[in-house]
Amino acid sequence: MKLKYITAAFAASLSSVVVAAPELTLHDYCTSRPASVKAMTPLADGESYAAISDDGESIETFSYKTGKKTGVLFSLSGVKGELKIDDFDGFRLSANGKKILLWNDTKLLYRHSFTAEYYVYDIMRSTLAKVSVNGAQRDATISHDGKMVAYTRGNNIYISNVEYKTDYAVTTDGVEGKIINGSPDWGYEEEFSMIHSLRWSGDDRTLAYIRFDETDVPTYSFDEYLNYCTNDPLADMYPGSYSYKYPLAGYTTASVGVYAFNVDNRAAKKMDLPITETDYVPSIEFDGKGERLMIMIVNHDQNNLRLFSVNPDSTVGQQIYTDSSKAWLSPKAYQQVKYMDDSFVIMSDRDGHRHLYQYGYNGSLKKQLTKGDYNVTEYYGYDGKTGRHYFQSTYKGAINRNICFTDMKGGISLLNKEDGFASARFSKDFSYYLMTYQNAQTAPQYFIYNSKGVKIADIELNEKYMRKFASAPKKEFLKVKNAVGEEMNAYIIKPNDFDPSKKYPLLMYQYNGPESQQVQNRWSMDGLFYLVQEGYVVACVDGRGTGFRNTEWAYSVYKQLGVLESQDQIAGANYFATLPYIDSSRLGCFGWSYGGYMTLMELGSEKSPFKAGVAMASVTDWRFYDAIYTERYMLTPQQNAKGYEISSALNRTQNVNANLLIMSGTSDDNVHFYNTIKYASKLSNEGGIFDMMAFAEFEHSFRKCTGKEQVYRKINNFLSKNL
Repeated sequence: MKLKYITAAFAASLSSVVVAAPELTLHDYCTSRPASVKAMTPLADGESYAAISDDGESIETFSYKTGKKTGVLFSLSGVKGELKIDDFDGFRLSANGKKILLWNDTKLLYRHSFTAEYYVYDIMRSTLAKVSVNGAQRDATISHDGKMVAYTRGNNIYISNVEYKTDYAVTTDGVEGKIINGSPDWGYEEEFSMIHSLRWSGDDRTLAYIRFDETDVPTYSFDEYLNYCTNDPLADMYPGSYSYKYPLAGYTTASVGVYAFNVDNRAAKKMDLPITETDYVPSIEFDGKGERLMIMIVNHDQNNLRLFSVNPDSTVGQQIYTDSSKAWLSPKAYQQVKYMDDSFVIMSDRDGHRHLYQYGYNGSLKKQLTKGDYNVTEYYGYDGKTGRHYFQSTYKGAINRNICFTDMKGGISLLNKEDGFASARFSKDFSYYLMTYQNAQTAPQYFIYNSKGVKIADIELNEKYMRKFASAPKKEFLKVKNAVGEEMNAYIIKPNDFDPSKKYPLLMYQYNGPESQQVQNRWSMDGLFYLVQEGYVVACVDGRGTGFRNTEWAYSVYKQLGVLESQDQIAGANYFATLPYIDSSRLGCFGWSYGGYMTLMELGSEKSPFKAGVAMASVTDWRFYDAIYTERYMLTPQQNAKGYEISSALNRTQNVNANLLIMSGTSDDNVHFYNTIKYASKLSNEGGIFDMMAFAEFEHSFRKCTGKEQVYRKINNFLSKNL
């Protein structure tokens, strides 16, 4: 049965429950999430995968062919020996399949990083060994043979040999606020998505890593005020402070070097590479054979990339690839690289769209694998048996994602032909894949297919969840002209009891940051839908600068963030205001993070049509944001003073005549609370009257307590009075 028929039949089955469904609450919208499939670890046989059991007490194996459970790799109750644990938070298999790295007592550091207690489980012996008894570890990485675990603690790297029960230091020069070995600094984690830089060679004789020197990076500090949902009596009476190295735009960033540690002689060597003090190294990996170290160097302006192939023993490297741009190079492109035995595949935007290129290790271009008026959005890998390269793309339009492959003749085929959002997770030998499919009307559904596109099993259809949200408002997609007459992708959400003869207030929702995308044919259900239920029409447009169209569209905002984007958002609002069911005197805008910045830029525009706006966790001046992100799109303030002036929301406060609600978390380590305080201070000093709400101890994404509920409750209250 084809997926589109499954989806249609399932949607039809919901019609009978729409009338009887109770009205959804704000709590429903903010807390109810569709079921997902737990992380699947493909096993070496290509026929099976491992996943954590539903009760979280074991790691089970499943057959791709049948979708059924076939065995148990690990269980808490099955551990033999003296050392036992009560729970575990995650796992990773060694490459040889004989050992399992487990961890528990996870404590989050930044957005991705965490510390934990790590253990190695011997599958044959059913015994556990603790990686280290000297305190929590970070970034634990198991060797291919499962005998060693590299990890970091206190800015230094250690190697634990669980068989010989040794635990020794690889580095000793790590100092907080100065030298970090192995783990990235805040900027690399946030803007290059680097979790750690520990890399084992194929024979496990070499451990490569990056050394970060952040000595000259300025320290950023903010006060920490506890939320009422946090139980800490002392901190409640004595608020603390948080300090870390955070380079603002124009200030010094960490300098880096790449090292290789020889396990046999316990000596480290620095790789002989032309890395300047201002260059970035966003990726290091071993090649497909695990022999040579592949090191990317990106210049400070982030418009030139060089890839070096380095012998870790001799430290000598050879440049084998380069890429450049008239604006910026996207990490989302060049970091999606796969190193195979005799070649590597990398993404590039060089021809105006993001495509796949295959190179030999001598630097020669073997083949441009994809080409056309679409973008490759994810590369899954290469199947040597069939000569297929599997990938995800916007083949059926920017708002959709399809699973595709290109064959040896260069032809492109789609594994799913439906509009919507599809993604895949393949088995080791590409014989099977888990497909996730969703669209604006259908919550994520999970299926297993074989390489011929035949469905093997339904894994999760989210039927119960869909029944709950059957009465929720639905998105409609359309095209809207921007400020210069170009078409923008857009959506609109109307109340279920919509009456075209009535006049509704309009709320424009936005993000519109560089390479972002809000208008997508995929499922979403959050506080916006609650606002629609309360009587607002919500609309969204992806203006200039957004991603997944072409580089001309994206690069148009280079060195002038917020200027063209706000013009396009206003053009979108003006279009919707002409619709017969929209009250043109009641237009509002709302955004979070970059979207909050957009709200402030739009309200500060001389041509703003908005009566009210909500700015959440907003950048208010790019000089207050982190260097890696900001300088990628703006260069430094020293290089682009005019651009920073025209891109500052602080320089538009005199034009703000609308009702404004500005909000932020006081412990936001990403977009600092200072942005909000600075803007509020300037607006207040100019005589402006506005609403402001601060959320104690909340970070950028509001993951604590009932934060998001309270945000939308406040927005609804504010809009009901002002829109």
